[in-house]
Amino acid sequence: MISDFVVFGLKEYDFIVIGTGSAMEIASALLEDNPSMKAAVIDKDEPGGICLTRGCIPSKILLYPAELVRTIERAKEFGISVELKNVDFQKIMDRMKTLIHEDIDKIRQGLSHSENLDYYTAVAEFVAPYTLKVGNETIKSKMIFLCTGSKPTTPKIEGLEKIAYHTSDTILKLDHLPKSVAIIGGGYIAAEYGHFLAAMGSKVTIVGRNPQFIPEEEPEVSALAKRELQKHMTIITNHEVRRAENTANDKKKVIAVNRETGKEIEVIAHEMLVASGRGPNTDILHPEKAGIKTDEKGWILVNEFLETSQPNIWALGDANGKHLFKHVANYEAMIVYYNAIEKRNVKVDYHAVPHAVFTHPEIASVGLREKEAIDKYGKENVLIGIQRYEDTAKGMAMGVKDYFVKVIVEKSTYKILGAHIIGPSASVLIQEIINLMYTAEQSARPLTTAMHIHPALPEVVARAFRSLMTLERYHHTVEEHFGLPVS
Repeated sequence: MISDFVVFGLKEYDFIVIGTGSAMEIASALLEDNPSMKAAVIDKDEPGGICLTRGCIPSKILLYPAELVRTIERAKEFGISVELKNVDFQKIMDRMKTLIHEDIDKIRQGLSHSENLDYYTAVAEFVAPYTLKVGNETIKSKMIFLCTGSKPTTPKIEGLEKIAYHTSDTILKLDHLPKSVAIIGGGYIAAEYGHFLAAMGSKVTIVGRNPQFIPEEEPEVSALAKRELQKHMTIITNHEVRRAENTANDKKKVIAVNRETGKEIEVIAHEMLVASGRGPNTDILHPEKAGIKTDEKGWILVNEFLETSQPNIWALGDANGKHLFKHVANYEAMIVYYNAIEKRNVKVDYHAVPHAVFTHPEIASVGLREKEAIDKYGKENVLIGIQRYEDTAKGMAMGVKDYFVKVIVEKSTYKILGAHIIGPSASVLIQEIINLMYTAEQSARPLTTAMHIHPALPEVVARAFRSLMTLERYHHTVEEHFGLPVS
């Protein structure tokens, strides 16, 4: 197909893409607009990127049944007698695998049969600037897009290498429901898989190193999430796992130390999930051989246009380590296309990066946290609003308690600085705020003056912006009336 590009064993392409996630948006657009171009796409793993193959999509397919379990459990509160007879773990896992592999197969077929594209299913490594070794072949291009993803990180724990443990990459391969699971880590991944496995029927114990559960969230959000999730699992914070070992009855034991008192605890479970975060894949890419700089952790360094230190080589998604979310990678793909192809010099903008944690309760956040807003704008220039679901008609009808919307604005301009929601449909409700943060003024005024359907959940968002108060009053309200810490 491209034999005319072979010179002394070297294949040259118009562009090369490493990774079949969000960078494929760039490749597809380029080939559609320039059908004569020759492209190489490389991925050592199943096609589709981390999000599809072992990340956000399969995990959310699993989390929806978990949400149904918790919903059914609440039915009796509304006078509905329901008996949850059985949770078919195998069927839930099989459904996830079927849905995912249908999409993977479609992508594989598209890549394998594209007329102007060579699809390499091997590890890629740089051997020189703009030159890569892929399997037994050497390929080259003056335009390269790096969307190499990330991999699970493993903390230094004595004896861990002798334990058969899971990571977020392998937990999806479970073929039976473990009676008990110990999860090392207290962030997003631990929270979501802890929720799923507990709802399926496992006895779950989460051991987190940070004093705060889900430390990326506001303290009051994390405290409420911990309080609610602890109804179904054990959550231990501020403990560092020091050792791991197999037990005589084929279980796993972890020994953790309280970081304040030094007291040891033991957790014994049938399975272990290490969910301590994700790190870069650059150890196999060898970007240094191409003149591409990385930071001390190995993430690829990019400028404000997402170009690496080597001109016309671009890094997006997890590869640059900025924000490890699929929606950020999709946004970055658009920015890279503008700059690499259209030469528009558009700067990347991360002022309003949203995320959600699909636990029970659901969590969603965007923009600055309270402390970040104070550090940037000054204590006297920040106002905070809060509204509980239960104090709206829809929230009362749903019988929810303590869940809330927290919003942060600049006092003089009404500019939205951040928002944090914990409760039903948090990931949906926050979108109203996100959209305003992408307008020129980033003002909350359209939200407060617009009609909101009554009674419907979005009223809780509008009322949060109508209840703005000083920091001192907010702290008093949350600590005294909500019983939650704010620091």
